[in-house]
Amino acid sequence: MALIRILEPEVMDDPAEAIAYDAMDFRAVNQAFADLVAETYPQEEALVLDLGTGTAQIPILLGQQRPQWRIKGTDLAPSMLALGQQNVAAAGLGAQIELIVADAKHLPWPNHSFDVIMSNSLIHHLPDPLPCFREMARLLKPQGAIILRDLFRPGSVAEIDQIVAAAEGPGFDDRQRQLFWDSLHAAFTLGEIQAIAQATGLANAHIYQSSERHWTLIFPHP
Repeated sequence: MALIRILEPEVMDDPAEAIAYDAMDFRAVNQAFADLVAETYPQEEALVLDLGTGTAQIPILLGQQRPQWRIKGTDLAPSMLALGQQNVAAAGLGAQIELIVADAKHLPWPNHSFDVIMSNSLIHHLPDPLPCFREMARLLKPQGAIILRDLFRPGSVAEIDQIVAAAEGPGFDDRQRQLFWDSLHAAFTLGEIQAIAQATGLANAHIYQSSERHWTLIFPHP
């Protein structure tokens, strides 16, 4: 029997959780995602929307690679964005990256506003991702690209335990361990994401397992 999904809170707005999240060492996977976005949309200029930007770690990496891109990062958690503003300022990218409190299911921009829409590790926080996917489809320019990455739900609690144990390293404390464990249990399977993409008109998306714990979606199919 498949492992049942257990929801996480949609919004992580506890200041202590924001600090714990920001301190987790995801530099390698974040850099890999920023590289993927840059490779998927090679144009020199772009208006980019990052959904669930958290503490803005990925927009910073992407902004450093693509200095002509303008990036809007949204999140529902002011405590995350407060840390994100500090990170953006420390990187000297305040003129390039704007952080906004906004709901990924109900976004304030008109249709076809963005060249690139990206999101890393937001989808598993949503009880129902369908409204978010519909917003992405609405906001994307006709020749634009959507790049998503998130955790996928393993088949058993034992598999979750193994993945969490393998991720542990220096400074990985009990709170961070629990956050990661909860996120894996709240994640979607590859088949569930494929069904959601199909239901939102993103049938021509490339959806695949990109690591032992991640799925990736690229639209349109490269």
